[in-house]
This record gives sequence, structure tokens and C-alpha cells, in this order.
Amino acid sequence: MSEWRRGEGTAVEGPLMGVSLDLPGWVAPAVTSIGPLESDDARMGLVLDLARTNVERSEGGPFAAAVFHRHSGELVAVGLNLVLATRAPVAHAEIVAIALAGARLGTYALDSAGPTELVTSCQPCAMCLGAVPWTGVSRLVCGARDEDARAVGFDEGDKPADWRGNLRRRGIEVVEDVLRAEAAEVLRAYATAGGPIYNGMPGRG
Repeated sequence: MSEWRRGEGTAVEGPLMGVSLDLPGWVAPAVTSIGPLESDDARMGLVLDLARTNVERSEGGPFAAAVFHRHSGELVAVGLNLVLATRAPVAHAEIVAIALAGARLGTYALDSAGPTELVTSCQPCAMCLGAVPWTGVSRLVCGARDEDARAVGFDEGDKPADWRGNLRRRGIEVVEDVLRAEAAEVLRAYATAGGPIYNGMPGRG
């Protein structure tokens, strides 16, 4: 998988130490042979399989995301929540998927080679929602809802009341509740298993 690394090729220390967005080793074998996925359910199913496996293996948070070529359904890149693994507070699944997609496509505008979409296991938090317009994707597909994440203790941040309308006015289609029940169950399974609720401050959440 591609890396997002500061100081690539050099040994850096202290405040310039690099941060690598490496996905766990089991991810590549799980997605390498994935062919085009034509439906929203199929694409979300892959994302939820990744999130569920991450929970079952106790390797990170219960969130996953993927970038697809919108019309063909070809997988561009996947992301898992790497906050716990990297200690990087911003390493949410959507951010990881977006960064790796840009690296793979060789562009910061993901639609430059044709329409793309971001499929995420849960509605984006405030940070990830803010990132969506800058990616170039033209479609956002969500599984679980904000309230499903909050119900197990995650702080999703302060989002505009009309965030859906804001994205649509920018030409980004929003599709919600794709396999929502299954996506919410992944969140509950993580919480039931005692997974850390990482909300930025010790003891919060």
C-alpha cells in the first residue's frame, strides 16, 4: 500500500519524525483480487467487512472507508481508522482512504481521471466531512449514522445542520443508510468488546 510520509528517504527525528499510513498486513490480501463492485450494497459490504475484521482482530477502531471509480465500481483505495496504531489523531478511515487514493491516482483531485466516490462505514465526523469537498469526489455513500456512532460514545464533532445540502450544492451526491443496521452493529460490537473510545481527551467518552 502507498504511504504518506514526511521526510521520505531520510532518517528524521523529533518534531520532523515521519508518520506512515500503513494499513495492517491482512488488508492487501483481502482486497487485491476484488473486481468491480456495481452496487452500493456491494461496495458498502466490502467496507463493512474491513471494519468488522479490524474489530475482530483488535487492530483499531470500528471504521472503514474506500474510494471507488464511481461508474465502473473499480476499487481505488481503502482506509481503516489508524488513530490507535499511529497515535495520529487525524488518521480517520476516510482521511486514510482519501490520502491513499490520491497517492495511487497520482493526483490531489480524485475525479480528474473520471468520477469517484467515497464509501464510508459511518457518516463522516466533523473533520472528515470538512475534507470531503477538497478531495474531488462527486459522491458520498454512508452506512451508519452520526447518532449510531454517538450512541457507543464517539464524539462526532460539530457539523452544520444542513451538511447534506452543503455538499449537494457543491455537486456532491449524498447517499445514506446503505446497510445501516449492519454498520451500526459493527460499532456496537467494538464497544461491547471494550474497544477504546478515542475522543481526544483521556476520560472523555
